[in-house]
Amino acid sequence: MNVLLTFTGFHDPYSVGLIGQDEQPGPIISLAHAQRFDLIYLLATPNTEKQTIATVEALAETCRETKVEVIKLNLDDPTDYNAILFNLRQVIGEVIAKRPEASYFVSVSSGTPQMHACWLLLAASGEIPAHILNIRPPRFVTKDRPMITQADLTSPDFPIVRSVLSRLEAPDTPALSVEEAIKQLGIVGDNPEFRKTLETAAMLAPSDAPVLILGETGTGKDLIARFTHKLSGKPQDRYVPLNCAAIPKDLAESILFGHKKGAFTGATNEQEGKFDQANGGTLFLDEIGELPIATQTKLLRVLQDGMVEPLGAKKAHKVNVRVIAATNQNIGRAIKQGKFRDDLYYRLNVGEIKLPSLRDRKSDVPKIALHILDRVNASLRRPKRLSPSALKRLQQQDWPGNVRDLSNAIERSLLLSRNDVLEANDLLISESVADDDPLSSLPEPQPGFSLEEFLGSARRQLILRAIETANGNQSEAARLLGITPQAVHKFLRSGER
Repeated sequence: MNVLLTFTGFHDPYSVGLIGQDEQPGPIISLAHAQRFDLIYLLATPNTEKQTIATVEALAETCRETKVEVIKLNLDDPTDYNAILFNLRQVIGEVIAKRPEASYFVSVSSGTPQMHACWLLLAASGEIPAHILNIRPPRFVTKDRPMITQADLTSPDFPIVRSVLSRLEAPDTPALSVEEAIKQLGIVGDNPEFRKTLETAAMLAPSDAPVLILGETGTGKDLIARFTHKLSGKPQDRYVPLNCAAIPKDLAESILFGHKKGAFTGATNEQEGKFDQANGGTLFLDEIGELPIATQTKLLRVLQDGMVEPLGAKKAHKVNVRVIAATNQNIGRAIKQGKFRDDLYYRLNVGEIKLPSLRDRKSDVPKIALHILDRVNASLRRPKRLSPSALKRLQQQDWPGNVRDLSNAIERSLLLSRNDVLEANDLLISESVADDDPLSSLPEPQPGFSLEEFLGSARRQLILRAIETANGNQSEAARLLGITPQAVHKFLRSGER
């Protein structure tokens, strides 16, 4: 099935000739007469409504076997590159999804020069798998120069720079500075190691090369991925995150690459894959070490040639996606165990970013804690504060879960404390899961140590944790502690806290 995609222009369907007032076929009619199309899509703008209606009528008279459909675009300015690209991307994807097996042709003879440029760029980048058709006016046709010329810009031999399209996406939008990106994302910290991480991400951002982010759980790998994307110059809204650990193993390929209807049992509808959703932007694959080996193999092929083949599709199509991956695993160990492909690791590791743990940047803990405090206070009826002693205690912790662990502890403490100012003893900090001996964290007796003060603090902590575990139910908290409900009630009403 041959499908023609074309804007309608002021020379359609007929134009006045150079000699006298005789009418000559316009570009669309000429193409339809010279080459057979089963379906023609006419893209109409508010400025070309009359020409579109007339072209439909002319095609109905002269090309009766050709079906014609009109797509109206809300495009007031036919010279606005951004608006043209936005409109084309919205409608053409739907058109191709309806008839993925068809052969597509695009005419660059009708419409404005800006429209022609956008057609060329979309075809050259592989977003539209189409042949470009250009029709010469009769006066320029010779033996050596036929009326219709054709170019297949999806061919790998076509000498065009693929990155031109991404540069054109937002020509009037200035690139974000590092500090602007930090402010927008709420990134906090000036520890030298952490600042080095941000500098590395900023240096890698403008490139289309894959990036691998390494770091423990809770260190903010997604935040660094977003930071890298913001500085990349790609469309800000074209950032697609995917947690590979959260997707079913048997659906990993379908979710990443998409599938056609009937591709497998249960595939009752077509599904667009994450690569297609991120086309022109960034795909963030968090916990990439959790992907099945078979999916890793297919992912490697996409990274190598940029071609995505949905399950059940007859052929692959081109995508322009920058991949950022992250893991908290020891990749070297995973490769030795056969759980991760070494060639995929080397393909991803073009740019590597290592995130320091929170225990290695303790100087940032008070700043991060106050940032979290502001965020939580925004949802509280009565804002609360952290005392210097509370901030000092937070800074002294190792935080095995890193920033996420710190955030949970602060939010938990703020929600369960009735005090406006939280002291060190009001903080509910969970013990590390690695601590098997509950007595290992007891303090060493030393001059100035007060047993009564320590026991009072321990009692407060245990009661608060019991209330948290019981979801605020005082009777249940008392049962967990082996004390009376009255004792818990008295504790809450007293000034012991």
